[in-house]
Amino acid sequence: MVSAAGVHKRFGALHVLRGVDLEVARGEVVAVLGASGSGKSTLLRCLNHLETVDRGTIRIAGETLVADDGQGGVRYPAEAEVRRVCRHTGMVFQHFNLFPHLTVLQNLIEAPVTVKKMPRADAVALAESLLGKVGLADKRDVYPNRLSGGQKQRVAIARALAMQPEVLLFDEPTSALDPELTGEVLRTMRELAAEHMTMLVVTHEMAFAREVAHRVVFMDGGLIVEDRPAREFFASPRHERARAFLEHML
Repeated sequence: MVSAAGVHKRFGALHVLRGVDLEVARGEVVAVLGASGSGKSTLLRCLNHLETVDRGTIRIAGETLVADDGQGGVRYPAEAEVRRVCRHTGMVFQHFNLFPHLTVLQNLIEAPVTVKKMPRADAVALAESLLGKVGLADKRDVYPNRLSGGQKQRVAIARALAMQPEVLLFDEPTSALDPELTGEVLRTMRELAAEHMTMLVVTHEMAFAREVAHRVVFMDGGLIVEDRPAREFFASPRHERARAFLEHML
């Protein structure tokens, strides 16, 4: 479902991604761990075209988002094709990014109606189903400023699902939440994993990574330095930086 090969990303003189290779299979849950500044969030943003890459190839659901041009650069397809490929993915951000002037229902139906041209009645039915799924059916007509942080993040997950993506990307979805609100978001993510949603999750929630993820990818200095089944990673991390990270986090 996700394939990245030799991906490089620079911000000026800062070389953030230094040749990342990653494969994620359909139905797989992959936790991306690493210290701040290791390149985790940048990798997700490149996979969803929120950032462009400088070198490398990315394929989503078998379709090319960007290809190495063989001359030290990259070649993106036309913008309409990029947008089409990106519809295979949904993104859940650290700070929710809900539209404050729209109700919960309006937040969910905005993209299906405007981007996918879904009939409004169908979009509303889908949105109501998803709100039920994340336990927020009673918040349909509420504005985001009346929701708790955990409720906002569950709405954000439902909004991502409303586009019916094949891959969900999570960028530290609980790091902006108080500890007592984290559980309700992780519960929703666990349910998605049980339904075999393909998920790539940047997180500092070690229990989620250990218990729910099939694999752990550990990043350091813009590279993936360890990529192993979750149980093996937590039992005996091989890389020195991974061992130090776990000692600090656990």
